[in-house]
Amino acid sequence: MKYPIVAIALVLAACDQPAPPPKVEDTGRTPNPAFETQIQAVKKARAVEGQLQDAADAQRRDIERAERP
Repeated sequence: MKYPIVAIALVLAACDQPAPPPKVEDTGRTPNPAFETQIQAVKKARAVEGQLQDAADAQRRDIERAERP
């Protein structure tokens, strides 16, 4: 007698639908704050890289001017 009750309970438990996943905005970004800090760090590194590249280019131009007779 208890087997049909267990079977019915399992069938009813299997009918519960899982909650829908949270909606992600269409920005292409992940909602995880840990990734946000990493993204900000990469943006800062790119900005610093650009500044260093500009400084290296300026130094290279100065050296080339100094080498000319």
